[in-house]
Amino acid sequence: MKKVTWNLQYNTLPAAIRYCKKCSEKAKFTCSEQFRVNAQRKYLDVWLIYKCPHCDTTWNATVYSRVSPQSLPPDRLDRFHCNDKALAEEYAMDVAFLHKNGAEAGLPGYTVVGDSFAIGENVELEIKSAYSFPIKVSALIRKKLLISQKAYEKLIAKGGLVSASGQDLRKCRLHKGITLRFLEFPEVLINPLQSV
Repeated sequence: MKKVTWNLQYNTLPAAIRYCKKCSEKAKFTCSEQFRVNAQRKYLDVWLIYKCPHCDTTWNATVYSRVSPQSLPPDRLDRFHCNDKALAEEYAMDVAFLHKNGAEAGLPGYTVVGDSFAIGENVELEIKSAYSFPIKVSALIRKKLLISQKAYEKLIAKGGLVSASGQDLRKCRLHKGITLRFLEFPEVLINPLQSV
């Protein structure tokens, strides 16, 4: 069986969807990739700064609240002070972090990097993501292999596509990765562009 690996390459950070007081409606706040560190006496607060794209109102997502500076590794504290881009991305891509701060996570922009293949080949496909983000597996497959929703559903129904771990491929989400098997059956040989 041919083995293929796809990696998700993120082009944009997800928006933090929350109510904007100035706009009086929900807005998709964008991550500034900058931290705000505030020290008061013996305690430290750290926030990741977001901005409303319509009115430039800022919103601070809490990273740490009222913690002792000694409780943080010195290198991490330096990364907050230096607005380390990789660290900002790590927090911005954390759905649980956004939920904890009362925001919904929008979908990040992404590209699926890896070799395509023909439907009908025996292929074990591993899809990997550096971040645990709940992107629908069906959307990834359909986008990369250029097949319709109807063709995707037929492929599953006929046993031409299965999850190695038994997940329901109509509903499951990627998170950090998944392994799929495309199996060769004559009845599922379809034109990828045809909405059968």
